[in-house]
Amino acid sequence: MSFDVYPAIDLRGGKCVRLYQGDYEAETVYSEDPLTVARKWVSKGAEWLHVVDLDGARSGDPIHLPVIKEITRLLQVPIQVGGGVRDMKRLEQLLQWGVSRVVIGSAAIDHPAFVQEALGLYGDRIALGLDAWDGRVATHGWEENTGILVEDVAKKMVGFGAETFIFTDISRDGTLHGPNIPAIRNVAFASGKSVIASGGVHSVADMEELRRHEHEGVTGVIVGKALYTGDVDLEEALVKLKGEEG
Repeated sequence: MSFDVYPAIDLRGGKCVRLYQGDYEAETVYSEDPLTVARKWVSKGAEWLHVVDLDGARSGDPIHLPVIKEITRLLQVPIQVGGGVRDMKRLEQLLQWGVSRVVIGSAAIDHPAFVQEALGLYGDRIALGLDAWDGRVATHGWEENTGILVEDVAKKMVGFGAETFIFTDISRDGTLHGPNIPAIRNVAFASGKSVIASGGVHSVADMEELRRHEHEGVTGVIVGKALYTGDVDLEEALVKLKGEEG
C-alpha cells in the first residue's frame, strides 16, 4: 500500500478555480490555463493529478472534455477525473483517452445500476466520490442533500465491487481549516476499502496526519487550495511523505 498525493485541478468556465465549501458563488480563479497548472504540478513531482469538471458535476453535461483530453495526452502521469460522469458512454470515452481512474459521484445515488455495471467492467479504474454535509451524501455539484448516510452508500457500493472511495467533507473544502479526520476514518472503517481524503488540507502536517492512518485504509489525499495559496509546497510535502514511507 502507498499513500498518494493528488493535486487538484478544478475546472469551471474553462479556468482553474477553487470554491469555498462547494459554493459556486464563492469562486476564486487561480489560472486561465489549466494545462499550464497541470504541467506545474507534474514538474514539482506530482505522481497523480485529480481533475474535476465542476460544470459537469453540477449539470451532468461535461463541458471540459477537450481540456481533460489534452491534459491526459500531454502529461505522463496518471490522471483521476470526475464531474458529470453519469453514463457508460462518458465513462468509456474518458478511459479510452487514457484517464487512469474515473470518479463517479451523483450516479451512485441516481443511477446505481450504471455504477454496478461500471464496477463490474472496470473495477479499480473506478472511484466512488462520496461528498457530504454533516455525514450525509450531497450530489449534483454538492447542491442536493440526499439525507443518506455516507457509510450506508459506501457499504452498498462495496457490494457492487467498489475498491476506492474519495471522501470530501464539503464544510471543510476550500476553507484551509484542516481535514475531518474522524469522518474520513469512519468511511474507511465502514467500507473496509481505500479512502482518498479531500477537503480542508492546509499544511504538510495535515497530510502527515492523514498518512498515519494509512494502515486503516486512508491511502491518499487531494490537495487543492493550499497548493494555490502556497500554504503547502508540493515538493516539500512529497519529500516528507516519502521519507515517512522509507
